Amino acid sequence: MLLGEKLKETRQNKGLSQSTVAEHLNISRQSISKWENNSSYPDLDNLVRLSEYYEISIDDLLKENQGLKTKIAENNFKIKDSQQKLDHIRSGHERDEGLALLIISLIGCLVTPLGILIAPIVLKRNKATNTFHRGVIVTSIVCMLINFWGVYGFLSTMFGWGVTTTVEYLG
Repeated sequence: MLLGEKLKETRQNKGLSQSTVAEHLNISRQSISKWENNSSYPDLDNLVRLSEYYEISIDDLLKENQGLKTKIAENNFKIKDSQQKLDHIRSGHERDEGLALLIISLIGCLVTPLGILIAPIVLKRNKATNTFHRGVIVTSIVCMLINFWGVYGFLSTMFGWGVTTTVEYLG
């Protein structure tokens, strides 16, 4: 909404005529009409006096968009909600498990079959708010690869995969 439209709407809501407002400000009625038609704008002194007379802040008179007010209110709500979540995390209700998960993941690398089970659990438990979030992901993936390699090595030795056998005939 433009300033002129806002001035006209506010004046009409107060039940005042252009002549009454002009008389109060000691200016002509035509000046009020020009302001309300957006042909000209009030100077700063008259804007302050209009604000006081209409009992509305200058800020509200000058703001052109109601959508902007709505967006500001939504953003303030989002900021407040995010601040509450951050305070909740900082208050200790939600512990930072980053270091513990990193250590568990490293231990999983040492215990071959157990690491295949530990790594997915560690990944599921890991949160973006943990201090070592990315480190836990990398370590868990490396842990799974090492464990798969170890299991393959164990099974290949046990079943003789990749070993060539020679048969000699006695004769």
